[in-house]
Amino acid sequence: ELSYYSIKELVGEGRWRKKKDKEIRNWVDQKLNSEGMEEARNCGKQLKALNFEFDLVFTSVLNRSIHTAWLILEELGQEWVPVESSWRLNECHYGALIGLNREQMALNHGEEQVRLWRRSYNVTPPPIEESHPYYHEIYNDRKYKVCDVPLDQLPQSESLKDVLERLLPYWNERIAPEVLRGKTILISAHGNSSRALLKHLEGISDEDIINFTLPTGVPILLELDENLRAVGPHQFLGDQEAIQAAIKKVEDQGKVKQAKK
Repeated sequence: ELSYYSIKELVGEGRWRKKKDKEIRNWVDQKLNSEGMEEARNCGKQLKALNFEFDLVFTSVLNRSIHTAWLILEELGQEWVPVESSWRLNECHYGALIGLNREQMALNHGEEQVRLWRRSYNVTPPPIEESHPYYHEIYNDRKYKVCDVPLDQLPQSESLKDVLERLLPYWNERIAPEVLRGKTILISAHGNSSRALLKHLEGISDEDIINFTLPTGVPILLELDENLRAVGPHQFLGDQEAIQAAIKKVEDQGKVKQAKK
């Protein structure tokens, strides 16, 4: 008989950009905006309605991921649950593209190239250089001086493949053993670190991952077997119509907006 190991819950970060700010930020540490905080609270309310009780929470070291987890735990009345943060759950590092306007990039490079940089498995953007306006803000941040790798070994640009390669050791050594102990885990990560982990657990192909989009601030339920592979496809929890609209919103980022006639 197949035994189900714990339910693992993934939550993409809530919205954090100002509405008029279409810049790619990723490793630039931004706070949740009011809409993002509301998304996180709603996520917590949904999980509470489903009677979720978590044993451990894992986040990235980015403020918006940690804050999302705090707000969810607050709604659940489970603020006491231990939270552990690692850079290995950070969003994908977009290198030299950080700080660029998404729409302008689409105009300059074409929507397909921007889509490959943002969504494909093994296309890596140009690396960030020391002259980049956000370089020192990222690499002088104290959080990156206490990582499990030296500062000069942290990524300066990543594809989704790179994200999965730096995430897997943390999954295998830290999170997976807790799941195997029967713990119910909440992971508050980001769009691409969540995509990378789901690719691994669900066996999504390199080709299909480009069309796999996650909405912000929506809880994702995944059940795992004793080999820590997905028992069935992941489930988005919540209003399915609203979730599809949220997915489209993410997919439309990096597209050239058509002028109204």
